[in-house]
Amino acid sequence: VQLVESGGGSVQAGGSLRLSCKAPRHVYGKCMGWFRQAPGKGREGVAALSTTDGATHYAKSVKGRFALSLDAAKNTVMLQMNSLKPDDTAMYYCATAPRACTGAKDSDYTYWGQGTQVTVS
Repeated sequence: VQLVESGGGSVQAGGSLRLSCKAPRHVYGKCMGWFRQAPGKGREGVAALSTTDGATHYAKSVKGRFALSLDAAKNTVMLQMNSLKPDDTAMYYCATAPRACTGAKDSDYTYWGQGTQVTVS
């Protein structure tokens, strides 16, 4: 059982990418989150969306540049990434948690995708 991410790629600084994460219906959780991990660095929570009320949460490093949206009919969460910077280069993962996003720890996310690479030059 895995979430399926898509939409990664290589762009120049200032460009945009849109990532998608489709969750199988039976693992579609109350919170859908996006994480990233750059080479040699720890995993960082990027953004999260509550599937119950649409509330969104963003890391300070991406706030104002990234935006989450939900297609509930398709169990799909999208991450629109604008004004990309080289520091955004990382493998991006989506994950679901069976609880509210607020206060959720990485260990609360029970299902993860394989990741999609984002490279900004």
